[in-house]
Amino acid sequence: MTFDFEAGEVLLIDKPYEWSSFDVVRKIRNTFKIKKVGHAGTLDPLATGLLILCTGKKTKEIDTYQGQEKEYEGIICLGKTTPSCDLETEFDQEFDISHITEADIYRVASEFLGQQMQVPPCFSAIKVNGKRVYQLARKGINVEMKEREIFIKSFDIKKIELPNVEFRIVCSKGTYIRSIARDFGEKLGAGSHLAQLRRTRIGAFSIEQSYKLEDFLKLAGKKQENEGL
Repeated sequence: MTFDFEAGEVLLIDKPYEWSSFDVVRKIRNTFKIKKVGHAGTLDPLATGLLILCTGKKTKEIDTYQGQEKEYEGIICLGKTTPSCDLETEFDQEFDISHITEADIYRVASEFLGQQMQVPPCFSAIKVNGKRVYQLARKGINVEMKEREIFIKSFDIKKIELPNVEFRIVCSKGTYIRSIARDFGEKLGAGSHLAQLRRTRIGAFSIEQSYKLEDFLKLAGKKQENEGL
């Protein structure tokens, strides 16, 4: 396998934990001296999983990949909330969850199915007046987030070990799983946050087809060295 980054490549990378999506873009761009690199759909720093990168002329296809169906697996932790709706920020509230039953959890999951309006978290990459709202949120500036239309195709509960609820979700572009985690707890009469998230599929591309970032850097680096001999 050879890579022609300038002509255009579609790269499937398993994003490392605590890396931002742009960190991965920057690493690929700087390592291989590529002029044009972009990703097709942000993953939060604390999420892992499938990140599609397009290089060179393939960057024109980014919107196509961004618009495709996504699949995630993760853990919602009941009983505690954070401002970011995940573990990026400290806990700000605690709730009693002794009233919650497994039947309640399955019922609430089913209530998310279909077309609906969702309010994105204030810690997100959405731009307001030219600035990312997470940058404003980190400075303590509150921004009113406008709800947007999303579609949840499936919401499966894989395992319940309170306070943790393992799930699998298939959803449309623009769906914030952190918002689902936040709203899940609210519907149960208790707070919650997203404790773990992994993107396993984008359209027809699955995580099984992806490279670990360090493995890709080694593989592509060797290919470039061999071609230069």
